[in-house]
Amino acid sequence: MTERVEAKRRAPLSRDRVLGAAVELADNAGIESLSMRSLSGELGVVPMALYKHVSSKEELLDGMVDVVIGEIDTQIRGIDWKNAVRQRILSARQVLLRHPWARQVIESRTNKSPVVLGYMDSMIGIFRAGGFTVDLTHHVMHAVGSRMWGFTQEVFDDSQTESQSVDPELQAAMFSEMAEKYPHIVEMAMAASHQGESVVGQGCDDQFEFEFALDLLLDGFERLHQRQWTSTGRSRRGGSI
Repeated sequence: MTERVEAKRRAPLSRDRVLGAAVELADNAGIESLSMRSLSGELGVVPMALYKHVSSKEELLDGMVDVVIGEIDTQIRGIDWKNAVRQRILSARQVLLRHPWARQVIESRTNKSPVVLGYMDSMIGIFRAGGFTVDLTHHVMHAVGSRMWGFTQEVFDDSQTESQSVDPELQAAMFSEMAEKYPHIVEMAMAASHQGESVVGQGCDDQFEFEFALDLLLDGFERLHQRQWTSTGRSRRGGSI
């Protein structure tokens, strides 16, 4: 084991190796642990050696996003646009689950690299190849939003408090008070199927919720496409779909 680690440290430094080590460090210890100094320690080099391959931590983070996006399966052939989009997005979700830190970093990026632009272009291409107009594709991409990267912003996200230890009696009292003030929220929470590993929120099956929303969108896109929907002349405030 020690020999393998030493051999890895002696391997020539390259941009790919730097980015791979950064991703591995973030996977194992969290993105908060990542710094040029901690990364150089993992690689067994002095910090200045990293700057030959990445000019700053921001460039390092951009490169890490590229590595993650590169893991998404884009080689989907021979199926209709709807299944192609579904498989692509679910592949992206699996990648994000392997790299929990990536969502935070993707959301923080202000510049889009060629890898990011290429991925977005290929996603648009699926809809265009499926016969969607440029107009409809424009609005579809807005609706897809962050789902193309495998995540969404959940309205009920109490995953930060779920793991905290709470006295059962105190919890019951808090729940009773909540039920008086917010009966519909409590009613829905009580009806949810409980999944201990959920990252959406306490009591939610996060994978089910993700696919449920995705399928609703895809079904809606399909209906609009079949109706040859166009935004031309439509009010920005409404109109049936």
